[in-house]
Amino acid sequence: MYREEIKVLDCTIRDGGLINQYQFTDDFVKGCYRASCEAGVDIVELGKKLAVSDEYTRDKWGKWNFCDDDDIRRVVDSCDSEHRPQVAVMFDVGRVDLDALVPADQSPVDMIRTACYVADIDKGIDLARRTKDLGYGTTINIMACSAAIERDLIEALEQVNESPEVDYLYLVDSYGAFYSEQVSAYLAMYREHAPDKPLGFHAHNNQQLAFSNTQQAIIEGVNLLDATINGIGRGAGNCNLELLLNFLKNPKFDVRPVYRAIQEQLVPLREEIEWGFNDIYGISGHLNQHPREAMRVRGDNGARELCYDFFLEQSGEGDSALD
Repeated sequence: MYREEIKVLDCTIRDGGLINQYQFTDDFVKGCYRASCEAGVDIVELGKKLAVSDEYTRDKWGKWNFCDDDDIRRVVDSCDSEHRPQVAVMFDVGRVDLDALVPADQSPVDMIRTACYVADIDKGIDLARRTKDLGYGTTINIMACSAAIERDLIEALEQVNESPEVDYLYLVDSYGAFYSEQVSAYLAMYREHAPDKPLGFHAHNNQQLAFSNTQQAIIEGVNLLDATINGIGRGAGNCNLELLLNFLKNPKFDVRPVYRAIQEQLVPLREEIEWGFNDIYGISGHLNQHPREAMRVRGDNGARELCYDFFLEQSGEGDSALD
């Protein structure tokens, strides 16, 4: 048995790029895109679309941080698979050059996902409106909802519900802090205060729960699911695409191309960069903290000891070297 309404979004390049400043080779991106095409994935997110500036340059931050249409076309045209997934990119509020955005019928991009915090929900909705006016599919991905004041989050959800330009509303476990019960509780809140919006779910694996929490979202009726090849992504990574496709049992999906991409693309990449669960990411998830500090200390033994002490202090176990 399977649910036909479920769609899978592969954000390998966008979320994975957060751990190497989007310095992926063209061959790597083409290989991952081809795997998703052949696997039957519905949507592929190829990176962010930031505004180029003196601070944010393509050489330093990687071209998949900027997603030039010509670069995307070269990737899309490199695959001769019969199945062509929709192409998505992500906007970050405050770092977008909308003047450079062409109408959707002139672009290889089909969907623009806007990431924003609760405090910036007005700006996020405005970006969604302006991109919808250009013909793109839209989502609002509310970041770090687990750290938001509930009343503020509810007001943000109500604003999104009143915004017809938003096609999907995402529950995002930015810190990898959720357990399945919290996934259910947050989804109930989202449905109560944004009943008109189809929901998506994006998990992080700080406590090794990205896959199981995605399963819980499926049980709760979410039909747009994010995943990445081999779980690559910021910090501890994301829900593994190969596990999700196996679980869904929909015959339109074929997981074998994803496993080929793991062997040909991801295994060699692991010799250059690290991703996936470790003890420090587990602590950041347990404490509902952004993983940026965990990323900073993961290779520093002295900082690692302080991190352990901080965990003990927050957990009420023993004295802390931070006192």
